[in-house]
Amino acid sequence: MASAKENLKEAVLWDTAEDRKVRCKLCSWKCMIADGELGRCCVRKNINGVLYSLNYRKVCSANPDPIEKKPLFHFQPGSSTFSIATMGCNFRCEFCQNWQISQAAIEDGGIEGQAISPEQIVASAVRCGCKSIAYTYTEPTIFMELCNDCGRLAKEQDLANIFVSNGYLTTEAIDFAKDWLDGINIDLKAFSEDYYKKLCKAHLKPVLEAIKYIAKETNIWLEITTLLIPGENDSDDELKNLAEFIVNEAGADVPWHISRFHPQYKYQDSAPTPMKALERAERIGKEAGLHYVYTGNVPGSKSESTFCYNCGRVLIERIGYQISANHIKNCCCPDCETKIAGFGL
Repeated sequence: MASAKENLKEAVLWDTAEDRKVRCKLCSWKCMIADGELGRCCVRKNINGVLYSLNYRKVCSANPDPIEKKPLFHFQPGSSTFSIATMGCNFRCEFCQNWQISQAAIEDGGIEGQAISPEQIVASAVRCGCKSIAYTYTEPTIFMELCNDCGRLAKEQDLANIFVSNGYLTTEAIDFAKDWLDGINIDLKAFSEDYYKKLCKAHLKPVLEAIKYIAKETNIWLEITTLLIPGENDSDDELKNLAEFIVNEAGADVPWHISRFHPQYKYQDSAPTPMKALERAERIGKEAGLHYVYTGNVPGSKSESTFCYNCGRVLIERIGYQISANHIKNCCCPDCETKIAGFGL
C-alpha cells in the first residue's frame, strides 16, 4: 500500500477563494470547500488552501471487460476494455449497483484501494490485449487526476479511453479531458427533476447540458443509458420527452440503451422492470427518430443486436456481451450502404 503522502495528489480544476476556501470546478456541484473540509464526493479535500485528490493511486477495481458491458455498442465492438475504478461518487443513487465502492467514502469515510500507478494500469491493459481503458464502476469525474494521467499514457500505446458517467461534468472538465477521452456512456437516469432530487440527490439540468456540450462541441463518441424503474421514470410522456431530447440535442445516431432494473441497495421496494415496459420504451425511442435503441440486462433479447435503421438488415449479432457476427463493411450496411455511426466499427 502507498503511503499517505503518495496518495495525496493536487487536484485539477479548482480556484482559490477567500479565507483559504477553494472552489472545485470538476463537477456541477462546484463545491466551495473550507480549509480542512471535503467536497460532496468525499474524495477531494482542502488542505491549507490547496485542493487535493484523496483517491489517486487507490484503485479498488481493475480487470478486463467486454466493451459491450459498459454498455458501448458502437465503440470498437467485440473488443476488451481494461476497467478501473476508485472509491467515491458525487451522487447518492438509492438503487446504485456498485454502492459498496461508490458510497463507502460517503457513508464511513473509507477510501480503500491498491497503489497501482498509471504506468502499471496502461501496461496491464496492453498485456490483457485490451483496445481501451474504461474509467467506470464509480463516477470517473471524481478520480479525474488518475484518469488524466492514465489517459495520456494510454494514447501513447494506441489505446482509447472511455468514461461511464452520470454526466455531472462541468464544461471545464469535458474540455480538460477531450484530448484523450474517446468515448462516454452517460446515464440519463430520467427526464424529471423530481426523480433526480428524490432518488439521486442531484439535478437533471447539468446532465442535459453535459450531453448537449459533448454532442455538439467535442468529437467524443456518445452513448446514453436509462435504467427503467417501474413507476418512477417509465411513463410514456417522460420516455417520449427523453427520446426527443436525445434526437434534437444530441442526434439521432446516439445509441440509447434502456436497461432492466433489479432491486439494489436502498431501493428494494420495486419489482424488476417488466419486459413489456422495455419493449414499449424501445418503440417510443424509435418513433422519436432514434436510429439505434437497445434493451439491456435482458440476455438473449433480439434488441441487443444492431440493425440498419434504413433497411432493417442485422449488422451486429449479440448474445449478452458476446458478438456472434459483425456484418458491417467499411462502416456501412452491406446491403444498402447506409453509413453506420460509431468509433472503430
